[in-house]
Amino acid sequence: MDRLTSMNVFVNAADLGSFAATAEALGMSAQMVAKHVAFLEARLGTTLLSRTTRRQSLTDIGRAYYDRCKQVLMEVDAADALAADMRARPTGTLRVNAPMTFGTYALVPFVTRYLAKYPEMRIDLTLNDRFVDLLEDGYDVAIRIGEVGDTSLTIHSLAPYRLIAAASPAYLAARGIPRTPAELGSHDCLAYAYWSPSIPCRWRFARDGRTEEVQANGRLRSNDWNAVLRAVQEGFGITLGPESVLDPEIQAGRLVRLLSDYEGPARPMHVLTSAARRPTASLRSFVEAVVEEFSD
Repeated sequence: MDRLTSMNVFVNAADLGSFAATAEALGMSAQMVAKHVAFLEARLGTTLLSRTTRRQSLTDIGRAYYDRCKQVLMEVDAADALAADMRARPTGTLRVNAPMTFGTYALVPFVTRYLAKYPEMRIDLTLNDRFVDLLEDGYDVAIRIGEVGDTSLTIHSLAPYRLIAAASPAYLAARGIPRTPAELGSHDCLAYAYWSPSIPCRWRFARDGRTEEVQANGRLRSNDWNAVLRAVQEGFGITLGPESVLDPEIQAGRLVRLLSDYEGPARPMHVLTSAARRPTASLRSFVEAVVEEFSD
């Protein structure tokens, strides 16, 4: 028998004064009440309740055991309440993985606001552009750009990761404003290239159901988006970059959006958790907040 259940039955039997009353209160038979008490007495090798046909009473050992059982059961209830409270209120540490550029420019500002809202939360954030396995790599949450085919994951869709073209006012004043993708061929294009520099970089634009592709020619490309953005701000060329990164620069007047009549490339983006893991309050609240922040 389960010892805690037997303790609970014993305490109720002592409080209520009879096995019949205990059975009615706990929804079990009087015979089962007797078995629970007998289990404890056999385990302890002593009598806890003196029983006659008319009355029952605690033995000296039974009274001391009763007092300790009440304390134990109260601690168990407190532990259950604490666990329930922790599930209801975000607390603890989450390990989160996200792509480098999105994480730096879009996710970090969101995370700091989230932590300010939930002071008992901690986020261990890892940024890289490699594929991670949530279970093997020990992550609670991952944000992934691109298609997701893993059925072992719980997947929440976010707004697509859109790319737009932009340049500085100084560059456009000196070189002119391209009106079509084809005109990019006569401009310096600054490419974010996390792949091999030897692979040609091609930019795609769509309008009215038609797609145009141009080769991004320029004298500078980098695997670090910070370097590309700085070069664009310095007036060194045109870039095709994440809307979430470039839009604040455009709104501040430091950059100008180009080819706004065209749609740049867009890739699906998702927030992922392991389907095998039961969601805690912290995991659930973080994922819900990410979806609310980064969905269309």
